[in-house]
Amino acid sequence: MSSFLGSSIGKKLIMSVTGLFLIMFLLVHLFLNLLTLVGSDVFNTAAHFMGTNPIMKVMEFALAAGFLFHMVYALYLTIVNQNARPVKYAVANKSKATSWASKNMLITGGVVLIFLVLHLMNYYYKIKFTDLIESGEMTEYDLVVGLFQPENWYYVVIYIGWFILLGLHLNHAFQSAFQTLGLNNKTWERRLIVIGNIYALVISIGFSIIPIYFFINSLM
Repeated sequence: MSSFLGSSIGKKLIMSVTGLFLIMFLLVHLFLNLLTLVGSDVFNTAAHFMGTNPIMKVMEFALAAGFLFHMVYALYLTIVNQNARPVKYAVANKSKATSWASKNMLITGGVVLIFLVLHLMNYYYKIKFTDLIESGEMTEYDLVVGLFQPENWYYVVIYIGWFILLGLHLNHAFQSAFQTLGLNNKTWERRLIVIGNIYALVISIGFSIIPIYFFINSLM
């Protein structure tokens, strides 16, 4: 088993499986965050449920761990193989992997990781390691809305740019993950391209709606 996981195919498989954690995590996260558009009570109730329900806390931790492992492992593979033949987390047919996203997966992944740190500082750190929420000074909804105010216009730009890069990264990663798992015939390849495009658009547009909505709403 260890020899298989250490092989080129094994490494691609690890990247694919952990990449699926990223896909699942983002869908759950997007659904929760879109509840901010419904109202503060709904979002705060959902956030409280996610933060206090034992099952949801375990699932959230597992998905987030898979997400972070995927990104760290990708950087590790790049460093290890930088002077040798790279172990590509890419579509099996390399002649077709000519898009900008497919050629720059490390760059887009690295930028996503950098801005993830910023995102964690803006939200997760304040929720888990300060008394803003417990003291009643702010709610989870207040944190979201407060970040996308006119005086913080640069955060709106940063987050939208981040979501676009995330979409580019996910578009290629989605196809690569499933093709590495064996769905690489012509029929499924076409389907994966379409599904990957749709998924990337849903993630990019879905998350971008949130800062745009609250920024515009604050100006009215």
